[in-house]
Amino acid sequence: MQRNLVLVATFLGSTSIILGAFGAHALKKVMDIASLQTFEVGVRYQMYHALFLFFVAVLGQIKHSFQKIILTTTILGVIFFSGSIYLLSTNDLTSIDFSFLGPITPIGGLLLIFAWAVVFYSFIKNRPKI
Repeated sequence: MQRNLVLVATFLGSTSIILGAFGAHALKKVMDIASLQTFEVGVRYQMYHALFLFFVAVLGQIKHSFQKIILTTTILGVIFFSGSIYLLSTNDLTSIDFSFLGPITPIGGLLLIFAWAVVFYSFIKNRPKI
């Protein structure tokens, strides 16, 4: 499970750097400031959760069953939260109206919060030594 956590963490981390650079260089020329700042929120939260998964992997104190829940909810949370923000913030650049994704963003946020809560719960329940 640690391997999967690290693989997903490195994928999320590297793609957040790519998307951040894309936003700072390419999108800066075609998006307004508010949309660009919104795009950057998606990038920031994707990176936060890449680091979060890496932390969970290297800590080694969280049971396998909890790690699976954390990994799954974090992946879904990043897709729903950051992914919907990317599409919503670039809505004016495409011919597709992504406004229907608006309600998905808070669901992604709730999934990310839940992943953090599982880490908290695992430490309360198992009292690992750090």
